[in-house]
Amino acid sequence: MGSYPLEKFVAVAEGAAREAGQFIRAELGRVRAEQVLEKEKNSLVSYVDIETERMLADALRPLLPGAGFLTEESTQALHSDSDYCWIIDPLDGTTNFLKGIPVFSVSIALAFRMEPIMGVVYDVMQEEAFTAWQDGGAHLNGRRISVSDVGQLDDAIVATGFPYKAGYRPQLSEIFTEVLHHSRGIRRLGSAALDLAYTAAGRFDAYYETRLNAWDIAAGILIVREAGGRASNFRNASGGILRAHHVMASNGLVHDELLQLVSKAPLDD
Repeated sequence: MGSYPLEKFVAVAEGAAREAGQFIRAELGRVRAEQVLEKEKNSLVSYVDIETERMLADALRPLLPGAGFLTEESTQALHSDSDYCWIIDPLDGTTNFLKGIPVFSVSIALAFRMEPIMGVVYDVMQEEAFTAWQDGGAHLNGRRISVSDVGQLDDAIVATGFPYKAGYRPQLSEIFTEVLHHSRGIRRLGSAALDLAYTAAGRFDAYYETRLNAWDIAAGILIVREAGGRASNFRNASGGILRAHHVMASNGLVHDELLQLVSKAPLDD
């Protein structure tokens, strides 16, 4: 891996995310039904997602000419000959946004050979920027953050989400019930990037979800790790996590205990 000023990249990415957030907030409540497309069952997209993605790519491209882009709305071309790739979710929590539920985020990561090395998750409505770069620690609006010190799953607040495909729900419902019985409680925000960021900040003690894409989790994974936490897939592998479509993150102390429950989930690697 070459030597790049990752801290500077984070600052630029945070600025781009904040600018994008201004645009997203301005469009809240203004998107008409006929301007919303359904990519697949319950997976929605609007012009806000697409325009935000273009704004972010334009801001990031000069930092690392030749780097690829992996983006949710596919507005940018992926250059497969580069080891570096920007991974962007312009609006994580689109359904929340379209319903006026104020929980959605912008997620930006830079990956080297599909391993995240810097990340920004921006909570649009709270104006909170969670940032991290490799070996630089994790921060919230410039202040250092760390994962919680909860040591047992019984005392943990666990976050999760549910896939759009109905076929996975019966088995995941069983796992949800087990986690509910073995934890202090479960939360569901509707933004995987924020679930991970909140885990990094100690607001959640752990998080698990399946049927995800790299843009949902790339930035958040690094932020959790730099905050002293642990991230893996459901098979307990920490490498190649962006290709797995399932993720579990925690403060590290409750990881193995929760992993025993979620590892029963049906997986498509």
